[in-house]
Amino acid sequence: MNTYDLIVIGGGPGGYVAAIRAAQLGLKVASVEGRGALGGTCLNVGCIPSKALLTSSAKYAELAHLSSHGIAVEGASIDVSAMMGRKDKIVGDLTKGIAFLFKKNGVDLIEGWASIAATGQVKVGDSVYEAKNILIATGSEPTSLPGIEIDEQDVLSSTGAIALQSVPDHLVVIGAGVIGLELGQVWARLGAKVTVVEYLDRILPGIDGEIAKLAQRALSKRGLKFQLGRALKSVEKTAAGLTLTVGRVGKDKQEAIETDKVLIAVGRSPVTRGLGLEELGVAINPRGFIEVDSTFQTSVPGIYAIGDCVPGPMLAHKAEEDGVACVEMLAGEAGHVDYNTVPGVVYTDPEVASVGQTEEALKDAGVEYAVGKFAFMANSRARSTGETDGAVKVLAGSDGKILGAHICGAHGGDLIAELVLAMTKGATVAEVAATCHAHPAMGETVKEACLDAMGRAIHA
Repeated sequence: MNTYDLIVIGGGPGGYVAAIRAAQLGLKVASVEGRGALGGTCLNVGCIPSKALLTSSAKYAELAHLSSHGIAVEGASIDVSAMMGRKDKIVGDLTKGIAFLFKKNGVDLIEGWASIAATGQVKVGDSVYEAKNILIATGSEPTSLPGIEIDEQDVLSSTGAIALQSVPDHLVVIGAGVIGLELGQVWARLGAKVTVVEYLDRILPGIDGEIAKLAQRALSKRGLKFQLGRALKSVEKTAAGLTLTVGRVGKDKQEAIETDKVLIAVGRSPVTRGLGLEELGVAINPRGFIEVDSTFQTSVPGIYAIGDCVPGPMLAHKAEEDGVACVEMLAGEAGHVDYNTVPGVVYTDPEVASVGQTEEALKDAGVEYAVGKFAFMANSRARSTGETDGAVKVLAGSDGKILGAHICGAHGGDLIAELVLAMTKGATVAEVAATCHAHPAMGETVKEACLDAMGRAIHA
């Protein structure tokens, strides 16, 4: 019987990073994955393929705006199959890269679906492996709605929406969160009519409200149509396509929407089935997440869990941080994740990036704060590239330290990194503003927002 210091169940971002870091720390490690490819949801059917399609569709959409640059393009066409082929190659190359990293770091790969036979025992097929510690990193999967069956042909999850072989005439997206907006914009850029239906009266729940409004305005300009305050009641297949029944929230009124495809993007759920957790007595909360302590240990000693299957933000980079911290503590080192400085990014055009507290949360908590804002329209680099939608917003406490930062604008996912670092190091808006930023660059928007929080904006 093979014995390991650590067996990691799941080869997604949190799992494979944890396995590699544990091996670097001198532990004998195995990773169990039944998908047939490493990288989990993120790499295979999530973050990476969707970003590949966002990039491809953005290049096509850009053709419509090149005339203002004095560039004429005629006869441009879309080859969806080639676009999907490019996406698949990127995914394949990256999954092979993880396998290479496993070999480089001495991580054993066990292919198959795992269950925990007993404390310290992992069963894969007919084989049982012993481990001093077991780490569950099984990730999450798309959530559906009651009475709605996802067939990945007409009624899609994100998995089906990144594998369409032709552009829909009309795509209805249920849910105005990250996944719905990103994939909705992919197909809108390629020519589909896209209608986004959201239960709440706003898009991007959890994002700073002012920034979400800027994002909705910009996305509307780019072709997305929004129906807010509405709930999907039913989906009926007809000879012509699909008929959706949508109800007004809080009102006795229903509407019908005719479409040929519908994407259900209402969130994700942890994957824990088949592991044998109930039989082992591992505590799971009412929402299906595995309960863990500050060391990521479950209610059963020797069994740990990280990433999407435990409470907290469902983000690949959060899972990676969980994994590193968990195995470092197992190896006797200090490990810690500051969840207040974990950024989130929506890779639409414009991008939406956020870290820390929203203005709504600070108001509710009665915290004294100052607001600094700077519009991309006033940035010379943004004007030269034509990417002028949105703004940077910084929230600072009475001591000047940054409590939260929110961006709607070009390259927001990159610009937020400076503010994440500032928060991590306890820097003040004055210290960020005092840092010399290159000119002309988008990063100057961050400097100006921090100056504005001090009442010293130069270019606003």
